[in-house]
Amino acid sequence: MDYSRQQRTPGPFSRFLFGLWSLLTWIRVAVFNLIFLFIVLVIIVALGAQKTPVLPAEFALRVAPSGMLVDQRSYVDPVSLLLSDVSPDESETLVRDLVEAINFAAQDERVTTLVLELDYLLVGGISKLQEIGQALEHFKASGKKIIAYGDNFTQDQYYLASYADTIYLNDMGAILLTGYGTYRNYIKGTLDKLEINFHVFRSGKFKDAVEPLLREDMSAESKEHNARWLNELWAEYTQQVEQARDLPPGSLNGFINNMHTRLRDAGGSSAQLALEYGLVDELKNYQTVQQELIAQLGKSEAGNYYNGVDTSAYLADVKRTQTPKAAKIGLLVASGNILDGHHPDGTIGSYTLVDILQNVREEKAVKALVIRIDSGGGSSFASEVIRDEIQATREAGIPVFISMGSLAASGGYWIAAAGDEIWATPTTLTGSIGVFGAFPTVEKSLANIGVTTDGVGTTTLAGAARPDRELSPQASDIIQLTVDHIYQRFISLVADARDAEISEIEAIAEGRVWSGTAAQQLGLVDKLGTLEDVIAAAARHVNLEDYSVEVISRPLSPREVFLRQLAGSNAGMLAPKSLLNNVTALQVQQHLLPLLKPLATLGEMNDPHAVYARCLDCVVP
Repeated sequence: MDYSRQQRTPGPFSRFLFGLWSLLTWIRVAVFNLIFLFIVLVIIVALGAQKTPVLPAEFALRVAPSGMLVDQRSYVDPVSLLLSDVSPDESETLVRDLVEAINFAAQDERVTTLVLELDYLLVGGISKLQEIGQALEHFKASGKKIIAYGDNFTQDQYYLASYADTIYLNDMGAILLTGYGTYRNYIKGTLDKLEINFHVFRSGKFKDAVEPLLREDMSAESKEHNARWLNELWAEYTQQVEQARDLPPGSLNGFINNMHTRLRDAGGSSAQLALEYGLVDELKNYQTVQQELIAQLGKSEAGNYYNGVDTSAYLADVKRTQTPKAAKIGLLVASGNILDGHHPDGTIGSYTLVDILQNVREEKAVKALVIRIDSGGGSSFASEVIRDEIQATREAGIPVFISMGSLAASGGYWIAAAGDEIWATPTTLTGSIGVFGAFPTVEKSLANIGVTTDGVGTTTLAGAARPDRELSPQASDIIQLTVDHIYQRFISLVADARDAEISEIEAIAEGRVWSGTAAQQLGLVDKLGTLEDVIAAAARHVNLEDYSVEVISRPLSPREVFLRQLAGSNAGMLAPKSLLNNVTALQVQQHLLPLLKPLATLGEMNDPHAVYARCLDCVVP
């Protein structure tokens, strides 16, 4: 034996020295990293530090939403903020920020006028637009004027513009009104050609989320219930616009349905047609409108613009002067797909909400909790975990009021059922009480290219979940029985929460989608109102007159806190501009994400039973 090659075990002293050296190395690297991060932080803060702006004695409030209107911003990794040249504010706008700013401005003597600049609003949704509209009505009731300008107005943009006293449109612009509709791609023909077997299990004949897998067109049942809520929401839209513009009932439908002939009479000018029809007040380009606003409101110190202050700067100024109240109404936003486990903002993680609700129960200052739900559902198991935790919060003596946003359907309604009171807007989409499961197998597709599957198992269910094997009748029965059981559990918990008979809930369930107005008439919703209305109702319920609203969110880790402070208002400072200028996040969101969203939603689903209370067909106008 060659002892010279034999590995020797280090002695105690050698191990001590080695451990000490490793510790010193680790400390040296950690200290170096901290010093480096500190230097980067100092540089960024030095470059991006700004003094707190001093607002003019008088000014106009500039309301210019950008991207999508949301109840909760999607989570963005702080490092990505530094490496992107697009601020999150450009892709998403918080509805409550706009509502708060407008409501404060109505009572603020410094604010003389409100100017709506809507060109960068991509997606609103009628329910969120109505909440902002209520604030605009409040502003007008104070005797102050609202002015709106747009190069063009999309349907969502024009809804907000209709609240203005004066609407300016570019003389080469247009108002793009089309009405509401829901159209889907049906892929059964593709699945048949590829010989992919999609085994679908559902409870509720109106639960049409899985129809694209089973049909080549929309079923009569799907057309029936979708047409109902679409017409209800469109009626809300047209009624508001026609009243605001002093147009006869039915005018908007006539404008849209006869646009081809009316446009010919207007010489092909969409702007002229909008003016003649009374949809706008004047046709002027941006520069002319700016000069008129400068003449009315004064000139900004920042340049050749009117004397206006953005909502973000204004809201920050107002909140700096507010004194926090001892008593609080908690506001928790649950937005996105309902998933099992811990997940960041923009999705609803069951364990994430459990942690938050447990913290709420420990905070003595929170006298009542408002949960804002904006979700089409997701995992049935995760929905039940969240519902159970809301119930525990109520049992701990904290009233829970539910505020439904644009969408609180299927699993979204499942968790809403646990509240003391359920509020919706008239155009909320809710209900969709039904569940489904889907499981694809590709044994025929593989056989076409010469791949077969064989083997042995200890039971009849061994290998039953393999997508390369035919789904056995036994496994199919088990899945359908599980789906039916969860559906009956859904029905029962709703009946219990709404103090109704199971037969009453069954009659309005089966996956049907209802507007907020219809849901109230059916007993699924207690009252109609905006988020601000619900917060006020929760305060009255616990006899609070002097209180503050505390937004309750997922606690950030120390790493996230540090990196967010590092990013702060310096988003994009480290971005390679030459690489990012050509494709912005806003462009990606506008053109690409709508195509990828259905695939992303399916990919996120992680229910442990593979059974979902999800309204995939609820596309909120």
